[in-house]
Amino acid sequence: MIQPNSYTFSELPYARPDLSVLNREYDSLFIALETASTLDACKQAILTWNDLRTRYETMDSIANTRFKQNVKDENVKTEHQFFIENGPNVTEWNEEVVKRILSHPLRASIEEEFGRLFVLRMENNAKTFKPEIKELLVEEANAGQAYTALLAEGAIEFRGETYNLSGIRKFAEDPDRQTRHEALQAQQAYLMGIADNLDALYDNLVKTRHKIAVATGFKSFVEYRYTQMGRIDYTSTDVARFRAIVQNVVVPIAAKLYRAQSNRLGLNSDFRYHDEGLHFVDGNPQPIANEATIVQDAQTMYRELSPETGAFFDMMVKRELMDLSTRPNKARGGYCTSFPMYGTPFIFSNFNGTAGDITVLTHEAGHAFQVYSSSQQHELLDNLWPTMEACEIHSFGMELFTWRWMEKFFGEKAAKFRYSHLEQALTFLPYSCTVDEFQEWVYSHPDAAPAERNAEWKRLESIYLPWRKYEIMPFNESGRFWQTQLHIYLYPFYYIDYALAQVCALQFWQRSEKGDSTAFADYVHICKVGGSQSFLEIVASAHLKSPFDAGCVEAVVHDAANWLERQVV
Repeated sequence: MIQPNSYTFSELPYARPDLSVLNREYDSLFIALETASTLDACKQAILTWNDLRTRYETMDSIANTRFKQNVKDENVKTEHQFFIENGPNVTEWNEEVVKRILSHPLRASIEEEFGRLFVLRMENNAKTFKPEIKELLVEEANAGQAYTALLAEGAIEFRGETYNLSGIRKFAEDPDRQTRHEALQAQQAYLMGIADNLDALYDNLVKTRHKIAVATGFKSFVEYRYTQMGRIDYTSTDVARFRAIVQNVVVPIAAKLYRAQSNRLGLNSDFRYHDEGLHFVDGNPQPIANEATIVQDAQTMYRELSPETGAFFDMMVKRELMDLSTRPNKARGGYCTSFPMYGTPFIFSNFNGTAGDITVLTHEAGHAFQVYSSSQQHELLDNLWPTMEACEIHSFGMELFTWRWMEKFFGEKAAKFRYSHLEQALTFLPYSCTVDEFQEWVYSHPDAAPAERNAEWKRLESIYLPWRKYEIMPFNESGRFWQTQLHIYLYPFYYIDYALAQVCALQFWQRSEKGDSTAFADYVHICKVGGSQSFLEIVASAHLKSPFDAGCVEAVVHDAANWLERQVV
């Protein structure tokens, strides 16, 4: 149950779960379900189960967050390792609950009470777990942790300073072309030094995941993962059709945008990978203030956006539920998590002085606002978060709904920010499809050698990213670019979600551009819906078109491309 509180993040009560006590609680729950003869008794048992999961997942989330804040801290590493090693046992206990609910004589009444989606999720959980895979799950998690630590610990020397992989990225936007090139070469040298480790980790992950899929009765990890991720509205065939539309419709538009970018930079046909990050010859828009002021300005922005977002962000600031600074030994990337027992989200990021600081903050604030909103509406843990592709509608949507306040962050370059932001929303779609199709190939060829995977990546780059040209970048030239995309290692098949969601979020942008005052109300509504609906149900609830519908991608992308053509930057 959610406990009213005013804890800051550092004050959040944490206690490692006592597994012997938890085991006894689950044993009692098994008996309660087996002896429940009325719907009320079943409901009480399910709510007890919800409480057990909420408590455990809250502690797991706190331990994971603190580990990512400093992967070298042995105390938090130990706590994080506890959940890696014991999580499969707890999963097994949860699946024993699932079995009893699915086989219960009152199952139909339970479904009527809690909804078809609640039961369908349990059916999928039952398909994707067997006790025989527990050791494999630990092996998978350990490899993922090793990948996180390996990249977090990176130290790259560049012009007398030391940077991690998050920090060195800012030079990709430097107006000086030589600086961009040399910084990327320094990054490449570091990555080549750990390339063998990256190969070994991913090879282990692929083979482990294939074993998990086979052990649970699936032909491949592709089928297994679709089921595990709760993709009930669509199949891999639908995604393949979506990728084909992106290839045929979006790739030519993206190529045209890159040609225009090259011309703006005065490079004409000499446009290379180390130029892709620079959008304007006088430099990209950058935040005009420091981190503390950015947070203050964001607080004003969210108060002005709506009463709901204002209350939400005030809470985030007051309770110190954001870690935005880049530090040595801090995990890469940005994400949002939540601590369901306390009803609060948490934003994790790595500011580096680029426009990405603002897009990541608004992106993750979209996730945080969603789970904050749904936590106030739903008691069941299952309904706090929707599936991944629906989650990303909230995040990309928030990026676009906050456009009106970008002068606060970029001053006179706000218009250029909006231009490059929308430009990147379009050029990102082919990359997202590259990642997705690559993973489908990898898990359809689990015995492929690392060199074969790299060759497949290069082949897909030539299809989806035909403008990309590397220069003296051995890591990228060898087909290893994908190895820095943490989703491929840690969250398989969680990347096409971004593309599907972007097409949905851009519809909010279309409506806002046309003065549709209901667009933001629909957005707030689906934040409250949380995980109580499936992806396509959420899309319909927001009065958006499905990205799988005929003509949807074309209409959205062409509107955005036409808007870009009308701008003077």
